[in-house]
Amino acid sequence: MTAIGGAAEAVLAANWRGGSTVPSPRQYPHQWGWDAAYIAIGWSWLDPVRAATELESLLRGQWPDGRVPHIVFQPGVPEEAYFPGPEFWGGEVDGVATSGLTQPPLHARAALEVAERSEEGGEFLVRVFSRLAAQHEYLAGRRDIGGGGLAAIVHPWESGLDDSPAWDAPLAAVELPPQGVEPYKRRDRRHVDASERPSDAAYDRFVHLARAYRDAGYADDGSGQFLVEDPLFNAIWLWSTHALVEIAERVGEDAGRFRKAAAGISAALGTRLWDGERFRPRDLRSGQLLEPRTILSLAPLLDPDLPADVTARLAAELESPHFRGPSGIAVASFDLLDPGFDRRRYWRGPVWANLNWLLARGMRGHGLEAPARKLEDLTVRLVEESGLREYFDPLSGEGLGSTDFSWTAAAVVDILHSRS
Repeated sequence: MTAIGGAAEAVLAANWRGGSTVPSPRQYPHQWGWDAAYIAIGWSWLDPVRAATELESLLRGQWPDGRVPHIVFQPGVPEEAYFPGPEFWGGEVDGVATSGLTQPPLHARAALEVAERSEEGGEFLVRVFSRLAAQHEYLAGRRDIGGGGLAAIVHPWESGLDDSPAWDAPLAAVELPPQGVEPYKRRDRRHVDASERPSDAAYDRFVHLARAYRDAGYADDGSGQFLVEDPLFNAIWLWSTHALVEIAERVGEDAGRFRKAAAGISAALGTRLWDGERFRPRDLRSGQLLEPRTILSLAPLLDPDLPADVTARLAAELESPHFRGPSGIAVASFDLLDPGFDRRRYWRGPVWANLNWLLARGMRGHGLEAPARKLEDLTVRLVEESGLREYFDPLSGEGLGSTDFSWTAAAVVDILHSRS
């Protein structure tokens, strides 16, 4: 194992809290939804039992309607350690405190990979199958707000790319209360420089949208002020649906319904989000495709049935000056050529190891082995030079955000172990 591989394993071990892994020791002291999926894949190489526990710990917080929350709160962590904390959300499932939002459903894909590396993989899949199926049924039944076969996100936090420029237009259309947003205290700038975090104006809208969704009883009735069909969220949903086909076959359940669901999501991505040149989020409030060129547009590489010409276009876009800087560092989260590009601010420019990993997986699924390996090599080299950071400057490679970040560590562990 290389030095960076050993360091990555040490970060996962240090961030383990007995039943789950926190994303970072200070900034994110709870368990996060899609982080847990990446982390479980990393753990699957090192300790399959711990990997299974990671996912099952998250699924303990699954709501009766099938939603998997974007945060499962760690018992004993003070309320003031993170905002919004458990008192804000008021969500609890069998004594487990959770948020009321969800995040990209990477969990079935993670479960399949955990099972592949575990001597008890079959038993694990039997335990989690119904919960994973319920998660997908929730998205299909409650979140197809546009009626076209895609899941809508109701808050930027659900995208996982909280502060992406993709959300600027729908956020600007959110009407705040005439008296202003009820006061709150941000906790996200205590451990990370304010210049790297979302603006106060954006955070006001984040908090207002979360409160409004909470106060409406977390109803998915299409009345929210933020309703967007996101290419990344839906591409991950599609990728995990293909994983559910395999899981169903392994546990003796009907896989046909998941094959049908996958075909439907794939078709809907093409008809609803493809503009002939790239995939773009659709704002369901305005009916418009959103303009900013962001990393979201590349995520449908995860669709194994993507037409060859579209695959080639996305692969070329990934390597273009829009996403690859003059220093060779890729993939920027926002268009490097856009006047609004910000090399240091959260999701408005920086490179993220987890999305590099995801896009490499997507390319490999289309037989693009050489560019996939190249992107993985770039990712490992970036981490070797700048540390296991949350994100990285796409021009200089400087490590930014939180230190000792778990999904960065998990991506490195998976890349290195999959080659050994």
